[in-house]
Amino acid sequence: MRLLRTPEDRFSDLPDFDYPPLYADIEHPLAGIIRVGYVEAGPPDGPTVLLLHGEPSWSFLYRKVLPVLAEAGIRAIAPDLVGFGRSDKPADMADHTYARHVEWMRAFAFDVLDLRDVVLVGQDWGGLIGLRLVAENLDRFVGVVAANTGLPTGDQAMPEEWWAFRDATQKAPVFDTARFIQSGCRRTLTAAERAAYDAPFPNEMYKAGPRALPTLVPTSPDDEASEANRAAWRTLTTSNVPFLCAFSDGDPITGAMGPILQRAMPGAAGREHPTIANAGHFLQEDAGQELGRVVARFVRGLD
Repeated sequence: MRLLRTPEDRFSDLPDFDYPPLYADIEHPLAGIIRVGYVEAGPPDGPTVLLLHGEPSWSFLYRKVLPVLAEAGIRAIAPDLVGFGRSDKPADMADHTYARHVEWMRAFAFDVLDLRDVVLVGQDWGGLIGLRLVAENLDRFVGVVAANTGLPTGDQAMPEEWWAFRDATQKAPVFDTARFIQSGCRRTLTAAERAAYDAPFPNEMYKAGPRALPTLVPTSPDDEASEANRAAWRTLTTSNVPFLCAFSDGDPITGAMGPILQRAMPGAAGREHPTIANAGHFLQEDAGQELGRVVARFVRGLD
């Protein structure tokens, strides 16, 4: 496995994201050591929230959420998925599999940081990976916030909007990261924000992760990841782990999953599941402070 590492000077002058970069080394049988970048905010002894981003963003997406959680006395940890942000980037699309991404985040959270009593916040692929983490490591989690995400098994059809996005990621000669982020937002990103989303990827060589992830979503019942995701559904739907849905009002890709998760998850019963108003797929961009307040209330309600 060939790994690329984004030069650190690509991350200078990030708007509203002056958290010092932290790094964790995880072991891989083929690649050896893979470095995972992350940022952290809030008191080290506070309740722990693991913030997982999706495709094709990185922890910069949570810059409006982190200070809200920190002010509420919560330890907020936002890693970059392998292939994204400051994390090392496997250079070949074939190096990226659903199972590997789950394992990489498991190793980061539990082998290296030894996180316990965690609340997951997962958006987009952050939920596809994070919900698997919860199901396969129930003893480590005390709550889940699902935000514009799901856990597809390939047994139901994906929406047309998702197929259009997948098609664009595969056919574009140049993968325009900032443009894909902008297409999932209601607000207009500034030039500095667009540059920040482009920062992890100096050229096309670095973009195997963003190109690969859309192809790894299970779209047929016999997909490589389908049975593992079905197993996760079976575990989650028989678990009482507290579960909150915080979906936006403007996401055509995942919007239908909110009611399904609310009905299916025992830990979601009897809760008021907020709808984040005036927000698109990347609700952290459009309404990050509101999402932060929603997560903080949920975490404090677990005491």
